[in-house]
Amino acid sequence: MTTALTRADVATAAPTRRRRRVPGWLAVVPLLLFTALAFGLPALAMLNGAFTAKDPASGATSYTTANMTASVQGAYVTALLGSVKLSALAAALATVLGLPLAQAVVTSRSAALREAVLTASGVLANFGGVPLAFAFVATLGNAGVLTTHLGLTDAGWDLYSFWGLVVVYLYFLIPMMVLTAAPALEGLRSQWREAAHNNGANTFQFWRHVALPVLTPTLLGSFVLLFGSAFAAYATARAMVGAAVPLVTLQIADALSGNVLIGQEHVALALSLDMVLVAAVVMAVYLPLQRRSARWLA
Repeated sequence: MTTALTRADVATAAPTRRRRRVPGWLAVVPLLLFTALAFGLPALAMLNGAFTAKDPASGATSYTTANMTASVQGAYVTALLGSVKLSALAAALATVLGLPLAQAVVTSRSAALREAVLTASGVLANFGGVPLAFAFVATLGNAGVLTTHLGLTDAGWDLYSFWGLVVVYLYFLIPMMVLTAAPALEGLRSQWREAAHNNGANTFQFWRHVALPVLTPTLLGSFVLLFGSAFAAYATARAMVGAAVPLVTLQIADALSGNVLIGQEHVALALSLDMVLVAAVVMAVYLPLQRRSARWLA
């Protein structure tokens, strides 16, 4: 006699095999460990050193706020304010100059030109340090090619000054602005432009009342990102101006090497902590702006 098995019987007779799901957070454990080792330990060492003082006679260490107090006084606070001024001005100019360039790239009908400009921007945005300083010295220095042929020295041009450093920073900040602004400009919907034109708005009115309000969070976020990049730059300024322009990164290097005063290593760590605090403020402003612009341009 044949026995008919129902689905319930088969399900009951068959052994239950359930695959245990691996928690998704395990995939990020290597990244978290790397971040803790590469960034967490140096940050803790910097934080500890910024509030530590060493007695030169006995060699004993103690916790104090004297280093943080010294980092916001005298030449140190001048260098910190100089870095903020330089970074803010260079970032603002790069934002204003980079936005039209990014718009020209996005609206270009040549796909090859567009890809070439974006690729070049990616390269130039990461080109800095001593090679960049040498390139500008050979081009716009006191005996540079353009300085000699155009007589820029007679016009008052000085590469080794505050404004000369601003021009050099624009070399990598404008390409960075192109890279950050291009995706946002591509997110502007053609329906918005058509609706504006159908209601009698010209191109200027469209940008004033539609495009720029939508792009404002992105532009502010780009400015903050450019500010952070310029604020952390060191090698280019060191190779070009040395101590002629007071910058916090140069002050940190001088304090660590003892070029000005011996035993100022802990003050250098306090200055580094000041930079971290400025960077934290920058990121606290940048992330909400980035999320807000993503909602509009999604």
